[in-house]
Amino acid sequence: MAADAVLLIAFGGPTRPEEVRPFLANVARGRPIPAERLEEVAHHYELIGGRSPLNDLTLQQATRLESTLRALGRPRKVHVGMRNWTPYIADTLAAMADAGVRRAVGAVMSPHATEASRERYTAEVDAACVRLGARAPEIRYVPSWHTHPLFVTAVADAVVAALVTLPAARRRAAALVFTAHSVPVAMAEASPYVTEIAASARAVAELLDHPRWQVAYQSRSGSPREPWLEPDVNDALRALAADGARDAVVIPVGFVCDHVEILYDLDVEARATAATVGLGFGRASTVNDHPLFVRMLAELVAEAER
Repeated sequence: MAADAVLLIAFGGPTRPEEVRPFLANVARGRPIPAERLEEVAHHYELIGGRSPLNDLTLQQATRLESTLRALGRPRKVHVGMRNWTPYIADTLAAMADAGVRRAVGAVMSPHATEASRERYTAEVDAACVRLGARAPEIRYVPSWHTHPLFVTAVADAVVAALVTLPAARRRAAALVFTAHSVPVAMAEASPYVTEIAASARAVAELLDHPRWQVAYQSRSGSPREPWLEPDVNDALRALAADGARDAVVIPVGFVCDHVEILYDLDVEARATAATVGLGFGRASTVNDHPLFVRMLAELVAEAER
């Protein structure tokens, strides 16, 4: 299927302080998230400047991908649709239809598949296409990429950059803590989510030949009565310190853009936990618009078009 365009599909985020609470209301719609948790997250946004860089970073990814496709002789317009904020998926698909796009390659910007990270996005696309009727572009999605060598190498580059912030003599012994968003255990069990996260983490650790690594979860938002994936990253850091570790590098392998769950949950909260227990702390960047990650997206688009 030769495509007319590419659609990057992402979570979305507020771009100004006055958008924070309306954005959080969008995120919470139809989900049992306690009101006090939403207000807590609103405060987190205040502490990181009242906005998220996610939209800007996703648009940068789109721009870089468009340039890379053009350089590879596969010129395609790259569009961005967000599930929870502007530009909304439905609006982007309508604009694509207006521009005459008939076939597009879609990429959900989440490395690991579960209902929350994949199916809710594709369901939003399906609903928008139903509303467009015969005008709707046909969407073919890229294949799984959680262990793609270019993704793994881009993450490894970020880990190395974080490791070098630690004293040289202690880098080899530092614990690598790979994180992803926690989800309810029942949701995880119905998907390959946990297996895929572990595979990503293992691939990065093996590429770096780093002996000490583990997976932890972050940013839980559900009812305390419902079991969610554990250990929480803060508990993992406490356990490492209790076990004699001197340093930890946290790697948000489950995310591809910096946003509040990185800039607050890791850079503020997890860093404070590490300081409290006397643990040296480094945080690897997300891949953002790393050239290898963008090149991977271009390769996936080509693969989806075959």
